[in-house]
Amino acid sequence: MNALVPLPVILPLLGAGLALMLSRRQALQRAVSTTTLVAVVVIASILLYQADRNGPQVIWIGGWPEPLGISLVADRVSAMMLLVSAVVTLGVLVYSIGQGMTGDDRDTPLTIYHPTYLVLAAGVGNAFLAGDLFNLFVSFEILLFASYVLLTLGGTGSRIRAGTIYVVVNIVSSMLFLISIAAVYAATGSLNLAQLAGRIAELPDSVSLVLQLLLLTTFSIKAAVFPLSFWLPDSYPTAPAPVTAVFAGLLTKVGVYAIMRIQTLLFADSPLSDLLLWAALLTMLVGILGAIAQSDIKRMLSFTLVSHIGFMLFGIGLGTAAGFSGAIFYVAHHITIQTALFLVLGLVERRAGSTSLLRLGGLARLAPLLGVLFFVPAMNLAGIPPMSGFLGKVGLLEAGLQVGSPLALALVGSSVLTSLLTLYAVAKTWSVAFWRTPEQAHEMAQALPEPDERRPLLDPEVVRHGDHVHVGTATYGRRELDEARSIRDEEDGTNRDLHQLLQAGELPDTLPRTMVGATGGLIAFSLGLTLVAGPMFGFTDRAAADMLERDPYISSVLSGGAR
Repeated sequence: MNALVPLPVILPLLGAGLALMLSRRQALQRAVSTTTLVAVVVIASILLYQADRNGPQVIWIGGWPEPLGISLVADRVSAMMLLVSAVVTLGVLVYSIGQGMTGDDRDTPLTIYHPTYLVLAAGVGNAFLAGDLFNLFVSFEILLFASYVLLTLGGTGSRIRAGTIYVVVNIVSSMLFLISIAAVYAATGSLNLAQLAGRIAELPDSVSLVLQLLLLTTFSIKAAVFPLSFWLPDSYPTAPAPVTAVFAGLLTKVGVYAIMRIQTLLFADSPLSDLLLWAALLTMLVGILGAIAQSDIKRMLSFTLVSHIGFMLFGIGLGTAAGFSGAIFYVAHHITIQTALFLVLGLVERRAGSTSLLRLGGLARLAPLLGVLFFVPAMNLAGIPPMSGFLGKVGLLEAGLQVGSPLALALVGSSVLTSLLTLYAVAKTWSVAFWRTPEQAHEMAQALPEPDERRPLLDPEVVRHGDHVHVGTATYGRRELDEARSIRDEEDGTNRDLHQLLQAGELPDTLPRTMVGATGGLIAFSLGLTLVAGPMFGFTDRAAADMLERDPYISSVLSGGAR
């Protein structure tokens, strides 16, 4: 079965080339993309079974003698990440096909979308399977290339600006990664992770600490760990809905996976565990405080994405089997639930013309199914029992209580607080966007001042005092005020809010079945994690034990694997 290991990388690349050749035949292009990702899901399932039953699946490619060749490794953790990412990329592809079928070609031009999307899938698969640092670097570069193209689809000004920020940040992180690789090779003479596991342990503590700081900084930028998360809320919300969904679900988790891998394999006795725990604490709290201050649902979810990266760092920083098991489970949960929520927002934007809380209202009445599709994953994200979000957080809290240090206990408390604030953020969104009527939203928009200075607003009740409008305690700048007042019609340049668009009949009465089906399928998949939580925690326990023991990974790679 070792011959299956490279296929999750090779098949999407071959599919991308074929899809590019079929750019004038969109039906065949869609068939190629879908068939490719279905095949990747099947292969990832087989690799997961084999890794759990027979140990890590290893293959050396490139025709070079070990350890100079390229090793691809599918152990329990990487195979699980590969399967979850394959399911998510397939679901998002089906969603985007439904979006293209309804004529939204300006936002998702299929000629370039499908090949680029498959290249992105190949980069994600390669990152999870990479057995050496340079191949991992290549994976990140593949992701950067593909994600920049996807992020700027449509060529609007906001997308170009967001894409520029994203690219600049990732170029800086790539340069830092190259410096890290050079330093590691200079110190050890190898980049293979299995070899490095033994050689780094023989280095002086000061050298090992510098190498660890370099790699952690690089991967923390990729994972959007505070204070290196500033780029994410401004980059993701401007992209088309399918692109935002797959970015939010997968790209930051590749960084988390890399942190998890180097912390266990290369720096087993890490002196930086407390630093990771502090980063987890600050990422949780700063992220969720940013989320509750947002007036746009996309930006709110982008901040919750940053916040919940802290939960994963919490488990990694504890450095125990229970901590890693909880972190692995939570990564799998969060990939699916965050992707599903951003897909729901794509449906909200299509049905209501906006994702701004100050424009929306009455969605529960206008589109009851859309209300259900948002409510279920939102409660899962907040950690309402007995959903997978609750179970994952319980696993992490138990791991923190087992450690019992003051910092671990502080993280237990901050985890509970973050969960409550997440519940507040999504409940506020539900109350305003789904329960309030469009007429109430219209009345509030008309009561807002012109966007010429900073004003506090957000609560449904508006109170005027002189030239100021006081609504709650949140303060928003020029952009937020402008967004709150109206929707700009790009054809005739007029400004109309949701109530006026509904009266004019310019919003669709129904949602595309393919888009709804793909979203519902991912939500069902996330609920399925709840149903199989017992066996899944058993699996993550075994995966965590393997990562901490290290020998199954190292011996499987250095014994030669398959060629």
